[in-house]
Amino acid sequence: MKRFLFFSLFFSVISTYAQPIEKLEYKLRYSFINGGIATLQVNDTTYNGQKAIHYYMEGNTIGLPDKLFSVHDIYESIVDPETNLPYVTIRNVKERKYRYYNETTFFNDNDSIFSQRSGGKKVPHNLVDILTSFFYLRNNSLFEKLDEGEEFTLPVFHADEHFMLTTYYLGTEKVKTDLGEIECYVVSPHVSKGKLLKRSDGLKFYISKDTNNLPILLEFDMNIGALKCELLSFEKEGVKLIVNK
Repeated sequence: MKRFLFFSLFFSVISTYAQPIEKLEYKLRYSFINGGIATLQVNDTTYNGQKAIHYYMEGNTIGLPDKLFSVHDIYESIVDPETNLPYVTIRNVKERKYRYYNETTFFNDNDSIFSQRSGGKKVPHNLVDILTSFFYLRNNSLFEKLDEGEEFTLPVFHADEHFMLTTYYLGTEKVKTDLGEIECYVVSPHVSKGKLLKRSDGLKFYISKDTNNLPILLEFDMNIGALKCELLSFEKEGVKLIVNK
């Protein structure tokens, strides 16, 4: 337990002070209400003496939604830069009075994991966590290889469970955003309906067709209405390439 807590603290400090390879900032909007901000950072780091990549995502509510819901979520993944598979993942969730914390170590050489919450278990080959999944697809150039209407399945670990996530490629579309009109790949992950999602295909991700393959816009069709997560700025190796504030 102490080793895991030290690991989490150490990499939080690294994320704060190291120059990120990439940094993306998003605004979350429910209807016409600005509901929150999210930041995604990619950093170089090491794990067990080997080069690694650190993905760090943090989301917070602001304004009126913060008074009503108060969300502060952090997701972290330490990843092998060669295979794009995770070594360790951290999920730290604070939503109103709800608290959830878990750290999971991945043993990709024998397809197993160790979860702080549920212990060791066997898992499917090439398992990725929910945060790593986008980078796994991008770094393996999967978006460029798909035909419209094609689907692909990926083993994903989330909320201390692993499952097969099926995603449909819907083709390309020019998306109007505050950054202008951007040509994007459109994909729709299918997940089980729950208390939040209106239907299983209620997610759409718009990924830019340029060389950076950035998540430009995320749409969530929820029971309480539509939620959008839109890119505000993009920084690469200290240089701001996209700014809209």
